[in-house]
Amino acid sequence: MENLTNKWRNLSLNDREGGKLVMKRDRVSHEHTIVAKFLTKRVLNTDAIVRTFSPLWQSRNDFKVRNAGDHKLLFVFDNAEEVEKFMASKPWSFDRHMVVLQKLDSAVPVHDMAFNTVSLWVQVHNIPVTFLSRGVAEDLCDAMGTVDCNSSDAEVDRGSFFRVRVQVDISLPLCRGQVLSIEDDEEHWVTLKYERLPNICYWCGCLDLSDKDCDRWI
Repeated sequence: MENLTNKWRNLSLNDREGGKLVMKRDRVSHEHTIVAKFLTKRVLNTDAIVRTFSPLWQSRNDFKVRNAGDHKLLFVFDNAEEVEKFMASKPWSFDRHMVVLQKLDSAVPVHDMAFNTVSLWVQVHNIPVTFLSRGVAEDLCDAMGTVDCNSSDAEVDRGSFFRVRVQVDISLPLCRGQVLSIEDDEEHWVTLKYERLPNICYWCGCLDLSDKDCDRWI
C-alpha cells in the first residue's frame, strides 16, 4: 500500500485528478465481508460455490456474493458474529482445492491483500511418552509457522498425540515431520499429520499449486 501511495505522488495530475474527495466515516459500509481466494486455475462457478457453502454456513440472513476477479470472491454478511464463526472454522475447501479466507479491511484494496497463509490443525504423533505434552507439541510446530496457543486443552489433547493449530505459509512445502533431539544424544522422528487437507502438489508438497503446475513435474 505504501509503494502504491509513493507512485501516486510521482504522477503528474491535472486539476480534476488531483482534487481530493473527503469521505466522512459515517458513510462506511456496515456489512461484514470475507474475501475468499480459491487456489485453482479453473474458472469459478459462482452458483456452484453458493450451493456448496450455503448449507455449510447456514447464515441466518443468507449472504451476498461478489466476484472480485483473479479467483477471488467476496462473501458479504450483515452479522459480525457469523463471520467470526466461519473464520474460526477454517480451513475451507471447494472441489478439493484450498480456499484461503480473510476478513476485508476497509483500508486495504482487495488486490493488495496477501493470501499466503492458512490455518490448519496439525496432529503431532510419536512424541516419546516421557515428553508427551502440549508444550512440546507446540514447540515442534513452531518451525512450521505461527502457533495458535488459544485452543482449549480438550481440543488439543488426544491421549496418544496432540493437535496444534498452526498458521502455515501455503507457498512452502508442508513438513512431514521433525527430528526431536533429547539432550543432543537420542533422536526421535516425530510424524506430522494434517486434518481436512485438500489437494496438494505431491511433487513439492505445496498447497498453492497442482501437480501439473509444479516446476519439478515440468
